[in-house]
Amino acid sequence: MDQRKRELEQATNKFVEYLKSKSLKLTQQRLDILEVFLRAKTHVSAEELFKSLHNSHPGIGYSTVYRTLKLLKDADIAKENYFRDGFIRYESSFNRDHHDHIICVKCDEIFEFENDEIERLQEQVAASIGFNIVDHQLEIYGVCQKFPDCPNLKEKK
Repeated sequence: MDQRKRELEQATNKFVEYLKSKSLKLTQQRLDILEVFLRAKTHVSAEELFKSLHNSHPGIGYSTVYRTLKLLKDADIAKENYFRDGFIRYESSFNRDHHDHIICVKCDEIFEFENDEIERLQEQVAASIGFNIVDHQLEIYGVCQKFPDCPNLKEKK
């Protein structure tokens, strides 16, 4: 079994257990949303996920997608991000290490990065003021090197 299938199976099992613990129904629609969400290569809004599902799963409504994303977040399979574009964007948090984001303000491209030195500095700053970090999110906004030739910018027009 390849890594992707294994992760989908593990995430599905975790989601099933979460739904059972809350006495919620496991539906095929929820499983389909989970699968498409985990295959997404970007940070997706509920609307974007709905649009990507619409052709292959026309019976799944927007509110079902939105509610399922909230359940995935509650089950620690998805993480909500509040970027400047005003949309809540979701990314998989299943079997993923902490990372931070650099976002282009022109084309909305989101770059993920990990940096141990930045993490250490954040811990030092927090400790220096007697603060225990329980979670954090670092976002850096700028203009990517591809601008004005960024392919994402052309797609938006």
